[in-house]
Amino acid sequence: MALAGAVAAQPALAHTGLHGGTGFVAGLAHPFLGVDHLLAMASVGALAAVAAARGQGRAIWALPLAFMAVMALGGVLAIGGAALPAVELGIAASLVVFGAMLATRFGLPLAAAAALVGAFALFHGHAHGAELPASASALGYGAGFVLASLLLHLAGVGMARGLARLPARSDLAIRLAGGAVAATGLVLLVG
Repeated sequence: MALAGAVAAQPALAHTGLHGGTGFVAGLAHPFLGVDHLLAMASVGALAAVAAARGQGRAIWALPLAFMAVMALGGVLAIGGAALPAVELGIAASLVVFGAMLATRFGLPLAAAAALVGAFALFHGHAHGAELPASASALGYGAGFVLASLLLHLAGVGMARGLARLPARSDLAIRLAGGAVAATGLVLLVG
């Protein structure tokens, strides 16, 4: 999935009018409609699984929860009209950082990893909140994008755990996937 994202990378898709639906359905769809959001959230799940396998068991829930909580705050800020500079840059940078961490197997203490994930989540949440359709319920829309994020985090956990069970080369597979995510972020940064 990450390799396909790197090959098909395009400018971040967090722009008004790119998806239909209102309320919950629009919020649920938004993270799936941009390779940037999809890969970032799956990467957070993969980072959580890798950290848990390294002995940081609480990472499996702490990293996704940190992401979702700060993302929701970013959404509230955007819906409330607060500006956040360089949102697209922050989103693309999250792919570079998360992908590089997976590719290099670079680990941080849990609190630092949660803070890093949360910092990037603010940009993702702001982009989601800025997409609130005019006729939609902010609460329903927010619930939709938080649920979608949870599903993508779980997919990332599942993929990382699945790759770890491969008889050989599981470490290489995770590193390659991380490299593809980072490459997608670089393409978005320069594209």
